[in-house]
Amino acid sequence: MGSGNQSSVKCHVLLPTAGTGSRLGGELPKQFQQLAGKPMLAYAIDAFIQSPQIQSIWIGVSPGFIDNPILQSLKQASKPIHFLPTGGPTRQETVRNTLAAMLKAGASELDWVLVHDAARPGITPVLINKLITAVQASQTGGLLAIPLADTLKQADLDSTIAGNSPHVEKTIPRKHLWQAQTPQMFGLKQLHDALEDAIRLEADVTDEASAIELAGEKPLLIEGATRNFKVTHPADWDLMNLLLSSGSN
Repeated sequence: MGSGNQSSVKCHVLLPTAGTGSRLGGELPKQFQQLAGKPMLAYAIDAFIQSPQIQSIWIGVSPGFIDNPILQSLKQASKPIHFLPTGGPTRQETVRNTLAAMLKAGASELDWVLVHDAARPGITPVLINKLITAVQASQTGGLLAIPLADTLKQADLDSTIAGNSPHVEKTIPRKHLWQAQTPQMFGLKQLHDALEDAIRLEADVTDEASAIELAGEKPLLIEGATRNFKVTHPADWDLMNLLLSSGSN
């Protein structure tokens, strides 16, 4: 990414929060449920607030949730936090819509944006700084990820379709495989355009990096941490609750 005068290039955060968290259950979407004493989303906001490189935080919310009082409770005075009714039916549409709103609000096309899952409350300022430092040094977008430690098995397709316990088709070599995390950091206009193209092509993009890859780029892999896992199922919630309650770093 060509970023012109580096001293004028800012870093912003985008948190897509329009998902319902249906696999976890509960009356509120999971990102707003109380986890170890405060809404799960608050942990990510706090980590970015504590990161000196971050200039502002933009949160894409479902239009029907934009007036919920819980949003006001998440605002802090130390950095601008913008809640926008930009939530769409898919994650990539929420991110694309929020990026478009950021550009319309005056964010520079050359600024960096860090897109982070609200359901990853284990993110820390140290990890954020590690990502920003690596990306700015290389001037290439990138993402936190961890090398796979587990042996991977590909299931037999026929037995899976039949609804029975699947059989192992083969073992997948894990030597060069990484598990993607967030934040994922790219140029603001670059990511907007990549997502716009991916949505138009109806491509199967499950994160920001895959949209950038579709555009022909090769994002950097920066090693993250196990604590930055995604809270999806009740067991994840219990584990994260223990982690955050213990104050573990």
